[in-house]
Amino acid sequence: MHNQAGRPGKQATALGSGSDKAQATAECQPGTLRATLDSAGTSQSGMNHRGTFLRVKNTGDETCVISGYAGLALEGAGHTAIKTTARHGSTYFATDPGSHPITLGPGKSAWADLVWTTTGASTAHAKYLQISPTGSNSHSTVAFGEDLDNGTLSLTAWSSKPPINS
Repeated sequence: MHNQAGRPGKQATALGSGSDKAQATAECQPGTLRATLDSAGTSQSGMNHRGTFLRVKNTGDETCVISGYAGLALEGAGHTAIKTTARHGSTYFATDPGSHPITLGPGKSAWADLVWTTTGASTAHAKYLQISPTGSNSHSTVAFGEDLDNGTLSLTAWSSKPPINS
């Protein structure tokens, strides 16, 4: 039994019931994902660059798959929109793992590195950050009291652990 995408249906999936990866056939739905900022115990600061990690947690009851890059939008005081540019790829602090599927069991997280510069060039005074884990309209808004250059953010693709250069 196969579904439209040619993947095994429920009968074949049940054979792999001991493995979350075998069961992960559906993309994570925005309503089951909670996005936050998380330093993961690492300081990212140097040469006018600052950063933190985006963390998305599967709050649903089913294993699902996420891939690609988060959607981002800055907000100022009063939640006013700030023109935001999001650059995908490696950041000053981490190598981009590239877009690839990340399997998230219930309660599991995916990570992306988020970096901005602070040289004083056309400073945007952000108060909040909208994070859309799947790039859809569904998003989490988190406190983000940062001054950053030109409203520009750099971020890596989602990965199964915080992407740190070694």
